[in-house]
Amino acid sequence: MHALSKITAAALLVAASTAGHAADWSDTSIGFRTGSKFAEPFGSTEIHKNIVNLTHVSGYKYGSNFFNADFLMSDEKDPAGAGSTNGAHEVYIVYRNTLDIEKTTGTPMKFGPVRGVGLTLGFDVNAKTDAGYNSKKRMFVFGPTLSIDVPGFLNVGLLVLKESNAPYNTFSNTSTPRYSYKTHPMLTAAWGIPLSKEIPISFEGFANFIASKGKNEFGGDTAAETNIDMQIMLDVGALSGGPKGTFKVGLEYQYWKNKFGNDASGPAGDGAFAKTPMLRAEYHF
Repeated sequence: MHALSKITAAALLVAASTAGHAADWSDTSIGFRTGSKFAEPFGSTEIHKNIVNLTHVSGYKYGSNFFNADFLMSDEKDPAGAGSTNGAHEVYIVYRNTLDIEKTTGTPMKFGPVRGVGLTLGFDVNAKTDAGYNSKKRMFVFGPTLSIDVPGFLNVGLLVLKESNAPYNTFSNTSTPRYSYKTHPMLTAAWGIPLSKEIPISFEGFANFIASKGKNEFGGDTAAETNIDMQIMLDVGALSGGPKGTFKVGLEYQYWKNKFGNDASGPAGDGAFAKTPMLRAEYHF
């Protein structure tokens, strides 16, 4: 749990520094989601997970910030170690900063359906305690992002990824030195679009289409990856006459093929192809 403690502390530090930045606008929320059809490569496709997340989004003079920390708690079908009856725990952190080109240079960047152009940089980092892999992912991202003119928001980016990992297998007690994958691209999108003027309901989510990252740390080939996570969210607070955007509930679905680059048609099996319905709730401060 030492690595999890360190990464949780890092998450809190990033959240504090982000929240403390002089912001034109900001939204901070805590959420919970749960489902029983999670899957892990080389493992089960019937894993139950409860996930608590802390999310912060803000805009400042020259662009925007996005920060999310997930704490994922699995049941015994995703064990914490070899022979364990306890479920694995994981912390996964995402941070993105997007510099608005028009705001930083003064050059108008609106054209066609595009209302803004940005330069995104950031990172993903995780730590997981599980039997087979014990991921310690580090990934840096960089690339352009287009803001599309729709109700709500739709951002589309083409990012370059530089990823490494240093897993530990509790079955064989084998530690693998940190290994860097081939630099590879990702086409990504994130959206939040209202669906009705009469009912406070929205379509939200993200989609990542990730190219193969070359050979993995064990010499095998990796596969192109598709990860689509989408939600229909109802603003219960606004519906009941309370403040808009305070408390939301909804249904979420994740489609994740070739999870983390593991080929679902190869040895990783069906566990590398997650199709996961979830219940979701979030409170915005």
